[in-house]
Amino acid sequence: MLEMLSYDFMQRSLWAAALVGAICSMIGVFVVLRGLAFVGAGTAHAAFAGVTLAYLVGLPPLPLAILFGLATVWVTGVMEEKGQMKLDVSIGILYTATMALAILFIGLMKGYNAEVYGYLFGSVLSVTPEELRTIWILGFIVLCIMVVFSKELYFIAFDQEMAEASGVPARQIFFLLLSLIALTVVVSLKTVGAILVFAMILIPASTAYQLTHSLSHMTAYSVVIGVVCAVGGVTLSYAWNLPSGPAIVLLATTLFFLSALFSPKRLKRAAAL
Repeated sequence: MLEMLSYDFMQRSLWAAALVGAICSMIGVFVVLRGLAFVGAGTAHAAFAGVTLAYLVGLPPLPLAILFGLATVWVTGVMEEKGQMKLDVSIGILYTATMALAILFIGLMKGYNAEVYGYLFGSVLSVTPEELRTIWILGFIVLCIMVVFSKELYFIAFDQEMAEASGVPARQIFFLLLSLIALTVVVSLKTVGAILVFAMILIPASTAYQLTHSLSHMTAYSVVIGVVCAVGGVTLSYAWNLPSGPAIVLLATTLFFLSALFSPKRLKRAAAL
């Protein structure tokens, strides 16, 4: 197994997977606490539509992926804020609309484009040095913002109205959270793909939620689980010639069901009965 570390592409893949696992699992804590799981799915497909448009017109995929992702979360956030539509309904509409756009753009392409499908299903083993640098830069920005505004993000995740009454700029922090989700999705597209990225946001945090009542412990557990699953999935994909994205997500899913089965919370409730 150690021989895989002698390959440059495997070193890049492991670094990319570890960083993406950390970012997704950390933002996932706020997603789980705030009940925004569906936002991750909708944003992933919106970002993928931006990628397909970029390849169709010959532009770099990252800027359009960010634009589509941010536009989606901001539109849904504004619609919920103004009472026009609930967040899950508006994101559901944009989820299907942007996926339809992505299919349309793919249909307009001349011939098969393997790079586009790499963003859809994940292709961490093909991460280039330039893409790894981009992941590091965007990932570092996202992690720094989450650390700086962690108290405010935790507050609005539990009770946005109470946070606003307490003087926290809840509206701005909520839109900041939506923006961080969008950026996290874009950072993770090449690693696990648009179809599976929201699983990496949701599953490690949900697993950690089963293990502790402490927010700080939940965040730490989530990050560790996310990194272990991401690196472990890449290792399994190399050893057994498996697709990397599904390997990462299925490993995370296995840990989730184990944590649910042996959760200290569940065992404590069972003992009380």
